[in-house]
Amino acid sequence: MATRHLYIARHGEADAFGTLTATGREQSQLLGKRLAHLPINAVWHSPLPRAAASAAQLDLVLGGNTTVAEAPELIDHVPHVPAPEETPSSWRPFFDGYDPDEAVAGHTLAHRLTARFATAAEGQQNLHEVVITHAYPIAWLVRDALGAPPVRWLGLSSANAALTVIEYRTVGPPTIRMYNDMSHLRPELRWTGFPAGPHP
Repeated sequence: MATRHLYIARHGEADAFGTLTATGREQSQLLGKRLAHLPINAVWHSPLPRAAASAAQLDLVLGGNTTVAEAPELIDHVPHVPAPEETPSSWRPFFDGYDPDEAVAGHTLAHRLTARFATAAEGQQNLHEVVITHAYPIAWLVRDALGAPPVRWLGLSSANAALTVIEYRTVGPPTIRMYNDMSHLRPELRWTGFPAGPHP
């Protein structure tokens, strides 16, 4: 029974213009070193420059022998807009006046994301794929793997270059091997992408 191993990471730290910072480049390279011993079949990235640049930095460490390609399903998007009664109070300003057409488009894209990546490997060969994307799509993939209600994506956050691993098989539910793991990053490179403050 073949297994699809999905190594999911948020892009490295970027500036306000979406350009990787020096920290973001180093984070991406360290993520590459973390994954370098694995038989990676492909590296997929969001169309946005910060994700594409992160994938390029990671590929430098992998040796440039792996397929690196853009996947439109990985672009940063809101996967599900909750109903007002199920929206946490801290998120209400974010969704206030959210365009209904945008909400439908985001949810449609979220379904395309899971249809493409949250599936078992075809054939007899295991598949090892790296996915470089954004916090919201990662939250949606984890929520989907857990079989949690759509609104639960709101409670999941990922740091820059943190690693999440999900395995998919033809039989049984997905297995989340790790989530938001930053052990490959030096302490001063961890927790970027989160609000400032004390972190464990």
